[in-house]
Amino acid sequence: MSAFEALKAAHAAGVKFVVDGEDLVLSAASAPPRAVVSALSLHKPEIVALLRPGRDNWSGEDWLVFFNERAGIVEFDGGLPRAVAEARAFECCVVEWLNRNPARSEPDSCHHCGGSAGATDKPLPYGTATTSHAWLHSDCREAWHANRKATAVAILSTFLRTG
Repeated sequence: MSAFEALKAAHAAGVKFVVDGEDLVLSAASAPPRAVVSALSLHKPEIVALLRPGRDNWSGEDWLVFFNERAGIVEFDGGLPRAVAEARAFECCVVEWLNRNPARSEPDSCHHCGGSAGATDKPLPYGTATTSHAWLHSDCREAWHANRKATAVAILSTFLRTG
């Protein structure tokens, strides 16, 4: 059982979590099954990391709730199979992660290749942040965006392992 699966099993058993420093404080209306407690103990460091908020101030648990809400909407309101609903929910999570973690750079060089502003190919601002943007050469934008998406997928995959 992985850390994610242990967390999911504990939620199903009615266990609530609070991270206190490096400690994982559990509470439940009734004692959870021994297998759940053992799995939580075995994966405690990973679970603490999952529950601790990231740079975007969302914890792994926040991402799991967001994912499950989106999957539920697609499955029940959209009438799609669970596997399709989870795939679409994951795509929503990637977009949300990109929005919550904007890239910023200075306008004097390309954020992707590091090249300076040339006479013919000056970096252009990309992004929706109100305070700053990522400055990129037009030829670098696609690769930069692919790298950002890959980063989001890698990070979210640690929280959201779908069936």
